Amino acid sequence: MNKWIIGARPRTLAAAVAPVLVATAYAGSNWEPIRALSALLVSLSLQIGVNYANDYSDGIRGTDDSRIGPVRLTASGLASPKSVRTAAIISFLFAALIGLTLAAATSWWVILLGALAINAAWGYTGGAKPYGYLGLGEISVFLFFGIVATVGSYYVQTEELNLQIFIVAIPMGSLACAILAINNLRDRAQDQIVGKKTLAVRLGDSGARKLYIALLISAHLFALLTLKPAVLLTLLATPLTWSLARGVVRGVSGADLIPYLAKTGKLQLAFALLFALGLII
Repeated sequence: MNKWIIGARPRTLAAAVAPVLVATAYAGSNWEPIRALSALLVSLSLQIGVNYANDYSDGIRGTDDSRIGPVRLTASGLASPKSVRTAAIISFLFAALIGLTLAAATSWWVILLGALAINAAWGYTGGAKPYGYLGLGEISVFLFFGIVATVGSYYVQTEELNLQIFIVAIPMGSLACAILAINNLRDRAQDQIVGKKTLAVRLGDSGARKLYIALLISAHLFALLTLKPAVLLTLLATPLTWSLARGVVRGVSGADLIPYLAKTGKLQLAFALLFALGLII
């Protein structure tokens, strides 16, 4: 497989697709195909950009020198740090350009949200004091790949906001967080050694497992709080949710958690499809 595809971490891209899908479904007859596609491109570009940025920043810090998870471009030597950083910058610039077209068509405050998202994407592991090393990664993911991505995608299509779209956004934030949480649980022991104090490191093994399960449960609960009968369709995803939770409770760890990252991404996408269908009905 092409090294740049590997570096983009395809298993994490569900976190970019799901909020746009759900927001577009909630927009209903007011959805705008071109704006929906643009929002999707922005979301995907930001996700790919943050993946390259993390690869670069963790690579030059030496954090990825002994990884359990998938190959990283910088740490493995598959690509130079400069080229990985350039790939991140290009991804962010593409997101910014598409975002500018959306801002021009809707409201210029969209630019502010975009700038904050890019800054958060880079600051996760980049800069002098990366907040991902302080245990704040999950909060950022919840806000930007949950609330901002969902609410923003809805707004650029309808040019309106309401309370329910914020409720709709919470399951997307919870599941995006779950992807990061299972990733950090897998890397917890190594991160602790190198001084990367992720939330999993701060909570400890038991606490990190409880957090992951709580995120899965909260996604189902907040979907039901939309009070739309058809969103009961999301319960069809509970067998996969149960399978993931059961494995984590039983203590699956290290390299054995690698498949759980991909399965959590699949859960988010399946959940989003069911949620979207329920919102449309």
